[in-house]
Amino acid sequence: MGFAANAFVAVQLMLLLVSSFTVFGEVINAEPPSYHHAHSPSPSPAHPPSHHHHHHHHPPAHPPSHPPHQPPQHAPPSHPPVHPPSHPPQHAPPSHPPVHPPSHPPHQSPQHAPPSHPPVHPPHQAPPSHPPVHPPAHPPSHPPKGPPHPRSFVAVQGVVYCKSCKYAGFETLSGATPVLDAVVKLQCNNTKYPLVLTTKTDKNGYFFLTAPKTITSYGAHKCKAFLVSSPLASCSKPTDLHYGLQGAILRPEKPYMAKKLPFILYTVGPFAFEPKCPR
Repeated sequence: MGFAANAFVAVQLMLLLVSSFTVFGEVINAEPPSYHHAHSPSPSPAHPPSHHHHHHHHPPAHPPSHPPHQPPQHAPPSHPPVHPPSHPPQHAPPSHPPVHPPSHPPHQSPQHAPPSHPPVHPPHQAPPSHPPVHPPAHPPSHPPKGPPHPRSFVAVQGVVYCKSCKYAGFETLSGATPVLDAVVKLQCNNTKYPLVLTTKTDKNGYFFLTAPKTITSYGAHKCKAFLVSSPLASCSKPTDLHYGLQGAILRPEKPYMAKKLPFILYTVGPFAFEPKCPR
């Protein structure tokens, strides 16, 4: 019986050592002698031999009474469930995760997301700019072009000079004198109505001619005036002053009425002849 009791106590001690901390293990190792004191009354069955049959039931009652009475005292404190849960939840879970995630996302997302710019530009630029600009621009531009282009007849004027010997060879009319009866021609290269018309200058060197009614202001850009000849032997060499040799383009001067007909007066020249100067 003593060996069985010792084995039972040893098994309980092993269980307590495995499940408890090292501190409680040392306490349990110190207490095994108490079981020997409790077990020392084992000679009690030898005391009353006569009641051997009755005391067969008592020895098993004593061993279980002591072991279960002591383990519950050491077991509850031996398992310290208080310490493990207290430390992990304080340091690891609550402190780090909640601080970092919420701080960064809310600051960055509202900065890039705001859609303030797109809606501002379209309403200001698109609607007001185009509608008001085009309607007023076109109507006034077209109407004025129609009236100033009525069909008119053509009249050409100009003056012919003889240059001074002092400025012979220079493109200047300083000291020049008018030429009487100098011949000037008007040539219009109109494919439908080709025309060459000549006239002579007066004593002031002035000439004036009117084109036939087949030539109007619509075809005046196809006409040119040329210096042809001079009656003066001492001043008969035509010069290209103001395109007298190449042909001068008609420059519109002013509109006028003649015999109740509309005319446009064009100007060319002045033209000049080069003199023969003594050396």
